[in-house]
Amino acid sequence: MIDLRRLGEDPDYRAGAVAKGIQSATIDDLLAAEAHRRDLQQQTETARALLNAASKEIARADPADRDQKVAEAQKLKADLAVLESRLQEAAAPVDEVALAMPNPAEPGVPVGGEEDYRVVDEVGGRPPPPPLDHAEFGERLGFVQSDRAVDISGSRFAYLMGPAVQLQFALVQRALARLVDSGFVPVVPPVLVREQMMVDAGFFPTDRHQVYEIAGDDLFLAGTAEIPLAGLHRGEHLDIASLPRRYVGYSTCFRREAGTYGTDTRGIFRVHQFDKVEMFSFAEPDRSGDELEALRALQEELVAGLGLPYRVIETATGDLGAAAARKYDIEVWLPSEGRYRELTSASNYTDFSARRMGTRFRGPEGSGVLHTLNGTACAVSRTLVFLFEHCQQPDGSFVVPEALRPWCGFSAVDVEGRPVA
Repeated sequence: MIDLRRLGEDPDYRAGAVAKGIQSATIDDLLAAEAHRRDLQQQTETARALLNAASKEIARADPADRDQKVAEAQKLKADLAVLESRLQEAAAPVDEVALAMPNPAEPGVPVGGEEDYRVVDEVGGRPPPPPLDHAEFGERLGFVQSDRAVDISGSRFAYLMGPAVQLQFALVQRALARLVDSGFVPVVPPVLVREQMMVDAGFFPTDRHQVYEIAGDDLFLAGTAEIPLAGLHRGEHLDIASLPRRYVGYSTCFRREAGTYGTDTRGIFRVHQFDKVEMFSFAEPDRSGDELEALRALQEELVAGLGLPYRVIETATGDLGAAAARKYDIEVWLPSEGRYRELTSASNYTDFSARRMGTRFRGPEGSGVLHTLNGTACAVSRTLVFLFEHCQQPDGSFVVPEALRPWCGFSAVDVEGRPVA
């Protein structure tokens, strides 16, 4: 949730909200409603204090004065009830609008839509298309079985088969080992979460249409381990000396992919169910910018180690998503399409979701709301897509990147789909 006080006092914060598409008139209306709510809150607290004082006077009053004191207390109680009702009515629309308002973009984030990103770096060349695209190659070597999955589950589901499964877990183990070595605590989180956790993590109400709901159980399938990881310190005060707290979660993820009908329907680039290794960090507000750069550096190391050509972009305000104040994407060159496609992202949510969760820090100079950050360490299906094209050989075989060989136990896959030591 955004900081309403800061929204009214910090011009840069307000400008960041406008850059995310919020009209100035909406902000003005929200701030006026919040000022009215605060005024009623103060009146309510004053009335409650008067009632408490009157109750104490009744206990000390002479019998002759007690009836009058009781009558005065009853009047104060009635007044308080009216104020509490008015406060509740005033708070509801403020909370509703504030909950739906996105996290303002940080100063310096490119302003614009999806195509207005800023290229930060570009590494490697742009090789021409291979003989087979990723979908054809995956089916040809028996890595992917789509027809049967579509038959039993529907479109955008697939079986991962044979050596591809070993490649998947090689990718996962490599990423986990690297991150644990960097101080991340490994976690296998629950993939079903309650609605309030979806709200607290910053995904509801804006992204509800992308989430699978388990009817009748108040449970939702998480689209990323980031959601349950965010709840690890919900309602806690963390010692500032212990920050940053870093976690790496491995989970199966589920997304409806609403709004993408007809796009990326071949292969396993965009599927409803996929596995992912996700980094999550709780950081001091003054250091969250540095933490974002640290997450991005780890992502680049993992991608570069696979020999994949990539670029880093800073996404523009219109492509940030509701919760992110700043975001980097790592895009890998997909030869069959002749363009870069997103593989990972790293985002700084600042205090947006931590404010909802009540996750704070405590230090020598007081306490405050923490910042939370997240970044994909390995999106398995998409990584395999890029490997299917970049590691494909002219004779139809597949060469395993050297970085994965210690984890999967073979160096290549022949044209018959058999691992080669």
